[in-house]
Amino acid sequence: MTEYTSLEKIRLEKLEELRAEGIDAYPARATRTHTSAQVIAEFEIAEKENRELKATVVGRIRATRAMGKLSFTHIEDVDGKIQLFLRMNELTQARVDFFNKMFDLGDFIQAEGVMMRTKTGEATLHVHDFKLIAKSISPLPAAKDETLEDGTVVRHAGLEDPELRARQRYADLAVNPQVRETFRKRAAIIKALREFLDSKDFLEVETPILQPLYGGAAARPFETHHNELNQDMYLRISFELYLKRLLVGNLERVYEIGRDFRNEGVSFKHNPEFTQLEFYCAYADYFQVMELTEQMLAFVAEKVTGSTTVKFGEHELDFKPPWKRVEMRQGILDTSAIDIAQHKTADELFRAIKAKYPNKTPDPKAPRGKLIDFLVGEFLEPTLIQPTFLYNYPRDISPLAKSMPSDPLTVERFEGYLAGFELCNAFTELNDPLDQEQRFLEMGRDYADDEEEKHPMDEDYLRAMRYGMPPNGGFGMGVDRLVMVLTDKHSIREVLLFPPSRKEE
Repeated sequence: MTEYTSLEKIRLEKLEELRAEGIDAYPARATRTHTSAQVIAEFEIAEKENRELKATVVGRIRATRAMGKLSFTHIEDVDGKIQLFLRMNELTQARVDFFNKMFDLGDFIQAEGVMMRTKTGEATLHVHDFKLIAKSISPLPAAKDETLEDGTVVRHAGLEDPELRARQRYADLAVNPQVRETFRKRAAIIKALREFLDSKDFLEVETPILQPLYGGAAARPFETHHNELNQDMYLRISFELYLKRLLVGNLERVYEIGRDFRNEGVSFKHNPEFTQLEFYCAYADYFQVMELTEQMLAFVAEKVTGSTTVKFGEHELDFKPPWKRVEMRQGILDTSAIDIAQHKTADELFRAIKAKYPNKTPDPKAPRGKLIDFLVGEFLEPTLIQPTFLYNYPRDISPLAKSMPSDPLTVERFEGYLAGFELCNAFTELNDPLDQEQRFLEMGRDYADDEEEKHPMDEDYLRAMRYGMPPNGGFGMGVDRLVMVLTDKHSIREVLLFPPSRKEE
C-alpha cells in the first residue's frame, strides 16, 4: 500500500474534488497547434506583419505567480518554456481562482489563446481557455537558483544524488533539461553511425539475442532456460560469430547496433547491459578497418557536435584523421622498458616484469598474452590520450584474429584508445576453419574452466567457416563509451536511461 506524504495527500484531495465536480483530471485527448518554440518563432513573424496569432499549447507547469485577478504561469514542453497570462477579463474571476487553487507545479495543462508581448518583452500566450490534462500527485524535486556576485544565475537541480537520479530517471529528465539534451545527443550519435555505414553500402541486420552458445568476446554470460526447448540459453556477449556467418552467405558488408550482456563487474566505463556496434567488411584487413574507423568517428563527432575536436574533461580530443598509430611491442617498450619480443614464454615474461617492477602483481599463472595485456594496462594505456590505434596483439588473447605472416604469436588486431581508455576493437578476421578449431582447442587447454577469457568451441561456426569465408576485417565498439566522450560525461550510468541498480529494500 502506498504511503503518501502530506503534500501528496493535499493533491489527492484536489483530485477527488475535481472528480466530484465532474472534471476528468486525465482526459484521453489533448489538442496542440504549436510547440513552445514554434509559437514563439511564428509570433515574431506575426508581430512584424501586424497580425494576430492564435495558438493552443500544452506542457507541464514549471512556475506560477498568482496576483488576484490575474496569474502568470510558465509551462514546459519538448522544445522549452513559454509563459501563460491568465486574466479575469477573458476567463472570469471564478476561472482564475479555480486555476490558482486546483493547479499545482508539475500538472500538465492545455491552454488556448492569442499571443502577446508583456511589458518586459516576453512572448506570452494570453489565455482565453484552459483545461487540466494530467494531474501530478507527487511534486517533482524543485530546482533552486543561486545568483553569484557577478550576477550570473546558477541553477542547482533539485535532484542531484547520482543513485537517485539513475533510479528515478523519469524525474531526472523532468527537472534537468541538460539530461534530456544528453539523451537527444545519444540518439543523434546512433543515427550518425547508421548514416555513415549506410553510405558505405553496409547492410544493417539483426542477430539472435538468445543464443544456444555464447561467443565472440571474452566475458562471462548471463544464463537462462528455454522451457519449450528444454535447453539452457545465453544472452549474447557479442554479435561477432553470427555476423561473420553472414559473410559466408555472401552478404559482404554487414553491421548491427544493439544490446550485449556481460555478467561481470561495473565501473565508470563498464555496465552489464550495453549498446554495441559491430561491422564486418569482406576483402578488408585491419589497416583498412582503421581508416574506416577514423573516418566514421570523425564524421559522427562533427555531425553531432559541429567539430572533430571535442572537449572531454581536461582533454581536447581531435578525431580528425589520420589518428596516431602505435605498434604494441614498441609502445610497451617505450613506457615500461620491457621488450616482449625477448620473452617468448609466459614464465619468461613474468620473471622480467617482477625483476623490473617488484611491486607490480601480475598473475603468475596467466598466459603470455594476458601478461602483455597487463603491461598495456599498467604502463601504455594511461598515455593514450589523443585518439590512437594500438595494433599487433598477442595471439593467445585474440582467438578470432588472423596471425601475422611474419610472426605466428602475433595477430592483426588493433584497439582504438582515447582519454586513457579503450573505445573500440578490430581484427583482420581469422577465416581458416582448421586454424580456428585449433585456437579453440588451445584455449581449452590454457585456460581454467571458470576463466572469463576462455572461448567455447562453436561447432556450427566452424561448419559455416568450412563452406568458405572471404578475407575480412571486423570491428566492435561500445556505443555508450562514445556517447560519454561526445557528451563529456565521465560515468557510463550518465548516458544510460535506465542503468541497473541494487534492489530497493
